[in-house]
Amino acid sequence: MTAKDPGPKARKAVAPAPGSVEALLKTLHHPAEKEIRAVREILLAADPSITEGVKWKAPSFRTTEYFATVNLREKRGVGLILHFGAKKNAISASGVAIADPESMVEWLGKDRAVVTFRDLEDIAARRPAFTELIREWIRHV
Repeated sequence: MTAKDPGPKARKAVAPAPGSVEALLKTLHHPAEKEIRAVREILLAADPSITEGVKWKAPSFRTTEYFATVNLREKRGVGLILHFGAKKNAISASGVAIADPESMVEWLGKDRAVVTFRDLEDIAARRPAFTELIREWIRHV
């Protein structure tokens, strides 16, 4: 290694720009594609500040930070992991109270939870409650 060669640590590869969720969905051929699209529609309609992108190789949603990621490995329908950003923050240590009158949230930790839908009928039936849950969640992001 010479003075001009900073070594392997300095030659960090630049990650490719995230692709579009639509492009990802077209290539996935996922058995729950219709359900994923339905959940995606609800998320994007819940608040105008919500945008989408591909993060962690899955459809993900953000306002100022990413807060929701589709769990593509879910075996019981479609799952959505809810979190408060990609990095640890104050909520990671303290947790937060989220209104969940329909008991949709299964907490995985103080700063992570999952909401699971069985099928399109389940998504349609819980749409109003899910929309309110997302609105409440993003208040803390």
